[in-house]
Amino acid sequence: MIADDAASEDAVHYQIVQSNNQISEKAVESRKKRRKADKNSLFSIGFKLVSIVTLIVIISLGSITALVSWLVRQDLQISAEDANFETNRRSASEAEETLAKMRSDTLIFTHTISLLDDDNHRYNSSEYFFKQNQRIAAVSFSASGEDFLFTNEHFFITHDINSALVRFFLENQTATLRRAGAGETTVINAAPHFTVHLLAMFFPGDTRNSSMVILFSPENLNTSFGTGVNRSWMINSAGDVLIHSDFENIKNAVNVSDRQFIRDIQESAQKSRQALIETDFGITKVKAVNTWETIKEKALSVFDYCADFICGVLNIKNNISYNRETDMLRQFMAYTKLNTGGCTVITSIEYDKVFEGIKATTRRNIYLTIAILAFSIMLIWFFSKSISIPLKILAAAARKIEGGEFDIDLKQKGDRGTRRDEIGVLTASFQKMTSALHIFGRFTNKEIALKAMRNQIKPGGLPKHATVFFSDIRGFTAKSETFANIFGDDSSNRIIHWLNEYFTEMIDCVERTNGTIDKFIGDAVMAHWGTAYTTGSPAKDAIACVRAALMMRKALYELNKNRRKGDLSDPPITIGCGINTGVVTAGQLGSDQRMEYTVIGDSVNLASRIESLTKPLGADILISESTYKFVKKYFTTEEMPSVTVKGKEKPVRIFAVIGHVNADKGPKTLAGVRKLLGIETPNLENVDINADEKKYKIGSEKKKNDD
Repeated sequence: MIADDAASEDAVHYQIVQSNNQISEKAVESRKKRRKADKNSLFSIGFKLVSIVTLIVIISLGSITALVSWLVRQDLQISAEDANFETNRRSASEAEETLAKMRSDTLIFTHTISLLDDDNHRYNSSEYFFKQNQRIAAVSFSASGEDFLFTNEHFFITHDINSALVRFFLENQTATLRRAGAGETTVINAAPHFTVHLLAMFFPGDTRNSSMVILFSPENLNTSFGTGVNRSWMINSAGDVLIHSDFENIKNAVNVSDRQFIRDIQESAQKSRQALIETDFGITKVKAVNTWETIKEKALSVFDYCADFICGVLNIKNNISYNRETDMLRQFMAYTKLNTGGCTVITSIEYDKVFEGIKATTRRNIYLTIAILAFSIMLIWFFSKSISIPLKILAAAARKIEGGEFDIDLKQKGDRGTRRDEIGVLTASFQKMTSALHIFGRFTNKEIALKAMRNQIKPGGLPKHATVFFSDIRGFTAKSETFANIFGDDSSNRIIHWLNEYFTEMIDCVERTNGTIDKFIGDAVMAHWGTAYTTGSPAKDAIACVRAALMMRKALYELNKNRRKGDLSDPPITIGCGINTGVVTAGQLGSDQRMEYTVIGDSVNLASRIESLTKPLGADILISESTYKFVKKYFTTEEMPSVTVKGKEKPVRIFAVIGHVNADKGPKTLAGVRKLLGIETPNLENVDINADEKKYKIGSEKKKNDD
């Protein structure tokens, strides 16, 4: 018997190797066909268009590029970037010094105040401090268990502001104060609260869990940041604009954290950097409109308008940096992250302002290309006809596919022969795609259909070492009759709902263990493991199948717990499961109108017959000996009487599955399973299982489980 098993395994191995060789040969043949189709594209559309575009680029843009290079465009850009970066560095240094000075002066002041016990002395000290630091509007801190708030009354009177707003402002910043007490320094925009440009800096105090707040005016930074061609502005870690030449951005509490380049800056690990970006932030948008209007006003001739047209066609951003469609302006943008409060200083200069000197030269060269472009456009228009007509045919076919019509023959829609370019290849590929979609529509299991479309399931049958599963609802016929008696005409809808609730649980158990649902045969379920999907080996597939059956047992037990005892309109469900492992033939079976991926063979038949034994043997899960050999280390089983199946000379050993070997809960014996599920213990002596079909007979002796 061992020799026979070895010979059988060798035969199966040989079949599998032969099948793999056939697949490899088909793959090689398919690759050869694709190469042959690619070689047919001798006169590609790309060749035609590249020839025309190359001619245009060489004559027009080539001359422009040469002139731009001669005018040392790159040197100008490097100089502009260096100047912009240096301006940013100076602005950042000034901002850092301002914040550091504010902090150090305030620390000295608060330390002095904490040493004074007399309120008059404290008042005089604060007056002197504010006189020496007129840009500071208020200081708040905690010392020796007391909270202090000093305001520069002269500052608030001069700006016609009520100093009581300071206390109201601080009451709304409790979260920021807590962070400052925890050691975090934060700078926020206070202008919306006071109608003048004020910044509030929160930082840790001298003592533990204490915090300090300074309200100050950044007038010195506003003056230096907003002058010259290079414009600087500052934001905090939250993206709030703190300093900008346009006070409206400060007054309206503009936040730029949603801008992509701001997010890039905040996420960057670099402290300082420069890049060329497009942005519409703030006043630069208005300036861009003015720049464009100025160019339009200077367009005093037909050639100027033609040049504008050419710029639009070629998207020459080097000549005109403003994009009318998106309101974006190209700028050199440099940034430096400060060491205080997570602030960042950003400096920018408009791209156009850097290259104003060479704009006129660029435009004059555009005039030289107008005649050539006009002639080229005519040629491209004629060639476009050779593309647009077949593309319209493909578009019409795509619309049919959107409507669910997959059986399309593109050769009947206007083709006058095989084209030897990309359009011909595209049409052929599109035809193959529609054929694949037509195949897809014939599958009931879409996942299997997708694998077939991806060429992961080859046509024809392949030998697979798989585990096959069958299950059936016990007493389904009687339950169906009961539904008919209770619900009458509505019985069909009721029983379908009842079955769908059951199938939902069963399908979930199969899919969670990487199995494939083959079909539903009324109330029966057929599934298999190791065919379309595999867990890596026949043993793992068998283990997954038995685990799925135990999951079904648990799912049905939980499902039945919610059903009322004796409720004939929603009766409990008990099933019988038959499992067998062996070599099957897996493939696409059906006709031209309908096809399904299934498995056939003696191993499948044996699994079905084992399932039919569950009722007379009083078990819910039965497995064959071949499955038992793979799973015996992982599951507790009890051997049942051997069965002689029709067509087999030797008795088939079958086993009832009790549960997982290491399971702490649940039944430990078949008697426990029967008690849990309410299965009556059968009297094997009185069971006549041959009354229906003479496929098996109960053996007289029971073999012991293998070690």
